Amino acid sequence: MGPGYTAGVSYDESEMNLAGDLLAGDVRALARAISLAEDRDPQATALVAELQAHTGRAHLVGVTGSPGGGKSTLVDALVRVIRERGRTVGVIAVDPSSPFTGGAVLGDRVRMSRHTLDKGVFIRSMGARGHLGGLAAATREAIHLLDASGRDVIVVETVGVGQSELEISSLCDTVVLVLMPESGDAVQSIKAGILEIADVYVVNKADLSGAEKARRLIQDAVAMAPKKPWQPPILLASAVKEEGIGPVWEAIESHRAFLRQSGGLEERRRERLKQEVIALVAESARDDARRAVEGDTPVGRLLRDNRNGRLNPYSLAADVRAMRPARGAEN
Repeated sequence: MGPGYTAGVSYDESEMNLAGDLLAGDVRALARAISLAEDRDPQATALVAELQAHTGRAHLVGVTGSPGGGKSTLVDALVRVIRERGRTVGVIAVDPSSPFTGGAVLGDRVRMSRHTLDKGVFIRSMGARGHLGGLAAATREAIHLLDASGRDVIVVETVGVGQSELEISSLCDTVVLVLMPESGDAVQSIKAGILEIADVYVVNKADLSGAEKARRLIQDAVAMAPKKPWQPPILLASAVKEEGIGPVWEAIESHRAFLRQSGGLEERRRERLKQEVIALVAESARDDARRAVEGDTPVGRLLRDNRNGRLNPYSLAADVRAMRPARGAEN
């Protein structure tokens, strides 16, 4: 089994040098590989599998919080601090997509334009394309590709925060929750249980009134929660003024060191692998189901011919599951 072939999926001849170029640090190869992942091209899956042995070194940092909280500005400021520390960084910024066209604003690259000429920074915006977790479906593959390319730190910024955005906690080593003063963010996050996913809390726009009140609210909520080995710091920062950003990065680094010393890093990555396997199986099942209900199949024809909408969805779902090929049947 030679290069360019993995798990039954082979590369197109024009893509066979992607792995080598990406490992060598070629930014164009990295951008091309992530584009394949966004297009859900099977070659991206093969490429990620090919590069798997070269992953696992990068520190994965998730940044989440309500829209308008200044996440992108904070990430931009963090990138500057990371680069000042002499480390390379990759940023995956997930933007909301139109539910009608699938198009996305993709504004993060504009906000972070000052890093454009820095070869130690790679920034990629992705449209969420309706993915409920607040992350693009191709985010996992993009993380693997950035990791294999040798980036020291990978920052993943989500669309927003809510019960469906908890996915970020299963993708990253360290989760930074960004909150705003005087917006109800702190109270709402406490009610929604979002505080449970955070390893570092940042009250952004700390130059506004109410910042200290928000910090105390979070502090009280954390104090009432079950005690954990890691006590998340609660920091005040102003990303626009680039104040308090150094301490935020130091807290992220401290959490990384804690995970390494406690064995938590290995535990998180085992859980991440488990969740990725479950997600891949679910995505495959969803794609099979969509083909079954939209294609020229007994279920698809029955749905199209149905006039009163009274078909039993449970029975139809059972029929769709029965149509899936048995494991190994394609070999």
